[in-house]
Formats: sequence, C-alpha cells, structure tokens
Amino acid sequence: MRTYESAGVAVPEILLPKDELSKTKWAVVACDQYTSEPEYWRSVEQTVGDAPSTLRLIYPEVYLGEPEPETRIAGIRASMDAYLKAGHLVAHDGMTYVERMAGGRTRKGLVLCVDLERYDFNRGSTSLIRATEGTILERLPPRIKIRKGAPLELPHIMVLIDDPENTVLGPLTSGTQSLTKVYDFDLMLNAGHLTGYLVGDRAIEQSVIRSLEKLGSPEAFAKRYDLPAGKPVLLYAMGDGNHSLATAKAIWEQTKQEAEDKEAVMHDPTRHALVELVNLHDPALEFEPIHRVLFDLAKGKDLFGEIVSKLSATLQEVGSLQQMEQEVRSSTAAHQRVGMIRESGYGVVHIGKPTSNLPVGSLQPVLDAFMKAGGAREIDYVHGTDPVAQLGRKPGNMGFFLPAMSKHDLFRTVILDGALPRKTFSMGEAEEKRFYMECRKLT
Repeated sequence: MRTYESAGVAVPEILLPKDELSKTKWAVVACDQYTSEPEYWRSVEQTVGDAPSTLRLIYPEVYLGEPEPETRIAGIRASMDAYLKAGHLVAHDGMTYVERMAGGRTRKGLVLCVDLERYDFNRGSTSLIRATEGTILERLPPRIKIRKGAPLELPHIMVLIDDPENTVLGPLTSGTQSLTKVYDFDLMLNAGHLTGYLVGDRAIEQSVIRSLEKLGSPEAFAKRYDLPAGKPVLLYAMGDGNHSLATAKAIWEQTKQEAEDKEAVMHDPTRHALVELVNLHDPALEFEPIHRVLFDLAKGKDLFGEIVSKLSATLQEVGSLQQMEQEVRSSTAAHQRVGMIRESGYGVVHIGKPTSNLPVGSLQPVLDAFMKAGGAREIDYVHGTDPVAQLGRKPGNMGFFLPAMSKHDLFRTVILDGALPRKTFSMGEAEEKRFYMECRKLT
C-alpha cells in the first residue's frame, strides 16, 4: 500500500472477482438499503443462487433483528475464507475509477483508502475527514462484530469532496483511454450499469494526489468558504456509510490501544478504510431526503400531540400524496413543513417553532423521545416516496415525508455548525446506491 499522508489517503491492492465469475451476481447493493423490504433481498437471493457473490460477504441490515446473528456472521467469515482459497479474487495494484449509470445519469467515483488517523466522527470534530450526521454509538457494536477480525472489507462508503473545478476526477473521466478497464456490466434488478478502470499508471496516480493536496491546502480551503486563516481543513465529508466508517475507526482505535509495538501498528491494514470518493458537484449526484416510518404505534400514545406540544405545530389535511409532496417541497428554514402519512390519509405538519434550520432537525428529537417512551415498536429510515407512502398507510403505522436539503449547503453547514441530524439526506434513491464490487484484505 502506498500512503499519502499529505492528502489523507492511500492506494491499496484492490481485489476484484476473476473474469469467469458473473459480475451481475457478484455485485449487490449496500447492506443498509431496503431495510423494511425483505422481498427485495429475497429477489437478490433468487438472482444470486449458488454463484459467488458479495451477498455472502455482507450482513444485510434487514436481518439485523434475527435471533442468532452469530450464525450469519460465521457464514460471512467462512465465505470470505472460501473465496480467497478458491482464487475467486484477483489482485490489482491501484485505485479504481468508477462510472455508475442509473436513472439516466452517470456518477463518477474513485475507489481508494482513507486514513482513519485523519477522521473523527465526534461532534465538534475539526479533522480532515468528518461525519456529516450524528453518529449513533449504539449502532456500532453489531457492525464491529461483523468487521472485527474479518479477512476482507467491502465498501459501500461514499465520501464527498467539494471540487467545483473537477480537478480530481475530471482528468480521469476524459482520459479513460489511458486506463485499463477491469469491469463493465449491468447490475442486478434493473439497478443500472457499472464500469471500472484501474488507475495503474503511477504518473496518473501522482496527478490525482497532487489535485487532492491542492484542494485541501489551507489557503484554498479558507478562500473557498470565505473563512479566516487557520480554520482546520475539511477535505472529505461523509456521504453514505457514516456508521460503517465509524465502525472502521472504532476498530482501528482499539487495535492501536491493544498493540504492544506502537510504531509497527501504524502500518496495520486496519488504519485505512476502502471508500469511493465522489465530487459534490457531479451533475449526476442528487441529494434525496430520508423519510421516517414508525411501526405499530402504541395504544394511548399521541405522536401528533407530542409534535404539536413541542414544536407548536398545526396539521393541514390534504387530499392526495401529490398535494402533500408539493406542500412539503415548498418548506423553508423559517416555514418548515413535514408530510404526515397515516392509514386515514395525508397531511402536512406546519412547524410553528422550529428548533433547527432543517425540518428533520426539528422533528427528529420529538421522534426520538417518543420512541424512548415506548411510543412505537420500531422506527425505520426509508428512501423514496412510494415506500414511505406504502408503509405509512398500513394500519398502526405513521410515516413522515421530509424535504431534501441542497447539496451545496453541506460543506459550509458542517464547517460552521458541525454534523447534521442523523439520516438527513441520501445520495440518490436506494437503487442508485453503491454496489459492493471491490474488496481489500484486512488480515
């Protein structure tokens, strides 16, 4: 692995499935998608069958509540060992430039490693790599069990750079003829197409690193955001996979603490994590809201009453899903609106006294308190209008439809205000998420 501490990244040896394997069956969507839609994962099972697949190397979060998670984790480890022993994975030295086609758009990315020494997910962090949303520490232990001691890592993490001139990825996009294509295939279940190119030329690699260094220079950073000199640089902001990167960080910190040789441990593979870098200014990158669904509301609990009490809210009944969407999308910081979906129909919650600049920031503390008081069996975070509408209309449930935030507000908000409320935004709909493709050895 070649490390570039000045840019906070490293270039790993990436493992890809050998040519004979079906790439369509190999690549599956991020484990934290379709968490309330087990039928999707049943379709994935049917598509994959007995073929080698990343489905056997991950823990889809739809199954996190199953009674014996250790059995599935043991199966994941066994599959990792078996795939390595069988030679299913082939090593490639270099970063991977990725083009992901979905929904008529092509998003570009670069798969490399980020340095966990330069990352701090805690609130108030001033590290080079920062979380963009609050990290829920209670969500880390099951993820730590899955990753700790595993021989492989597979990333669904996407990290953003704010590169308006497209200096990092642009030259790769226009220069694919100088790169080696390593995969090119259709993704399963009509999720689009994926093409990858190995950045194996050291001169091209060095050019990418120099562009990252320039983007992250203190002078360029201060000028870009009109900040006083000396403000700590934020070069990498979490896009997707916040808790996965936090899990990797927790394991790295534990590895350092337990190491007898404090100098040698700094070269341990767990110091770095494999991610995909994406430019915030990529036209194909759109921020979508993440909606909320509460399941099996407890009898005698009045969620809307809590919202009225804590946010001075009023409810506007509307006749259709489309009307609700239109009203919510006109929400502003001063006049916040959230859609409410129940078995009886649709409404718009007008928040009279916002407690945050974003509607999700005003609503989430109320939902958290309601759940803590036993107000519902479960809360889930879903992508897309149809899923929140379908789940919210089921008897005993309630859904909340939220407006999207502008992606161009992200870096400045994190720099000035710190992490956003958790599950504030999503980079595209569920089917547009990163699919597992690349692997890296951890042991």
